Amino acid sequence: MKENILINGVKVIYEQKIGEITSFCIGFKAGASEEKEEGKYGIAHAVEHCIFKGTKNRTEKEINSLCDEIFGFNNAMTNFPYVVYYGTTLSKDFEAGFELYSDIIINPSFPEEGFEEEKNIICEELKEWKDDKEQFCEDELFKNAFGSVRIKECIIGKHTNIKKFTLDDIKEFYNKYYVPSNCVISVVSSLSEETIMEIIEKYMLAFKKSGKVDREYEYESNKSGLFYSKRDIEGARIQYIFPVHNLSNKEIKALRIFNNIFGEGTSSFIYDEIRTKYGLAYEIYSKIKNEGGIKLYSINMGTSKENIAKSIEIIDNTIDKAKELKGYFTNLKIKSLEKSIKLKRALQLERSIQLAMQLCVHYIMYGSSIDVYYDLDFDIDEKFIIRTISKVLTNPSIQVVEP
Repeated sequence: MKENILINGVKVIYEQKIGEITSFCIGFKAGASEEKEEGKYGIAHAVEHCIFKGTKNRTEKEINSLCDEIFGFNNAMTNFPYVVYYGTTLSKDFEAGFELYSDIIINPSFPEEGFEEEKNIICEELKEWKDDKEQFCEDELFKNAFGSVRIKECIIGKHTNIKKFTLDDIKEFYNKYYVPSNCVISVVSSLSEETIMEIIEKYMLAFKKSGKVDREYEYESNKSGLFYSKRDIEGARIQYIFPVHNLSNKEIKALRIFNNIFGEGTSSFIYDEIRTKYGLAYEIYSKIKNEGGIKLYSINMGTSKENIAKSIEIIDNTIDKAKELKGYFTNLKIKSLEKSIKLKRALQLERSIQLAMQLCVHYIMYGSSIDVYYDLDFDIDEKFIIRTISKVLTNPSIQVVEP
C-alpha cells in the first residue's frame, strides 16, 4: 500500500492487486455528521444525489449512459462520517471511469430542472429506510439515547427538511466540504502506481478550490434505560448499545477478541443462549461500530412480542456471566480468536471494491489506511480483556420495537 498527496492537497492511496479489474473510491469528510443545524439534517445526502444531476460538460442522461457503459458496478453512499463515490471498471477502462467521476465531483452544475423531482426521490428513499424494522429500531434507539450529537436523527434526515432544501443549500454544503484538502482517493488495481498517479493527476489537479474541514468528531454519553416504540410489524426487535468512544486502540482490540466469542457466529455465547438453548430468535448478534462520530458496541435480535422480557433477561444474564470469565481467555484461546478475526477481515476485503472503500474511509476518519488490516500485535491478556468488557458492558440503552 502506498500513500501520496497531490500538490493541491488530495490524498491518494494505492494498493496493488493482480487481476483484470480496477476499483476506486473518491471520498470526503462530508457526511451527515457535518450538519450542524437540525434544519439542515439530510443535506449531505441530498448533495450526494444532486452531484449526479449534471456537470458543466455532461447532462444527467449522458452521465447515466456512460456509467452503464464503463462500470461493472458503481454507486455512492453517505454515512455519518463520510460520503463516498466508488466503482469498478476493467483496468483498461479505469481512465474513462475516473475521468467521468472526477467531472461529476469537480464540475457539478446543480441544475434547477429536476431538483424538486430529486427531493421526491429522496423522500421515497426515506420511506423505504423507515420500512426496514431493524433500521427503524436503531433510529429510535439513537433518538432516545442521545440528545445533541448528529446520530440522534437518521442520515437521510426528515421529510420536512428535505422538502425545504434549496439549491443554494446544496451549493453551500458542496462548496464548504468538497475541497481538495478534504478529498481522499483510493485505487486497488494491477495497473502500476505510476500509471494510476498519472491518470489521477491528469484530472484531479484541476480541482483547485481552497478550504479546510475540521477533523474532530463529536461524541456523547448515552442515556441508559429501556425504551419502547410501537410499529406495524409482526415480530419485535431489540437492540442494545454501549458507547466505546472512550476506549483506546488496545481496548478496541480486546473488545474485538471478546466479541468474536460473545456475539459472532453460531457458537457465540448469546447465539447459544437465545437461539440454541431457548429458541427465542432466528438471529441474534453483536458488533462493534468504530467509525468517526459513531463508536458503539451493539447487540441486535428479532423475536416475538411474548418473548421480549425473557430475551432481555437472558441477554443481561449472559453479559453478567461474561464479566466473570476468569480462566477462559488463555494465551492459546486469544491466539485462536486473533486468527479468526484476521480470517474474517481478509474475507471481507477480498473484493477489490470493498478494499478500495475501506482504504478510503479509514483515511478520512483516522488520517491513515493501515488500520484496515487491524494491527493485532498488542500484548493483550485475559485480565485486560475482562477489565475492558467490564468497562464497556454497563448502563446500556435498550430499544424495543413491538407490534
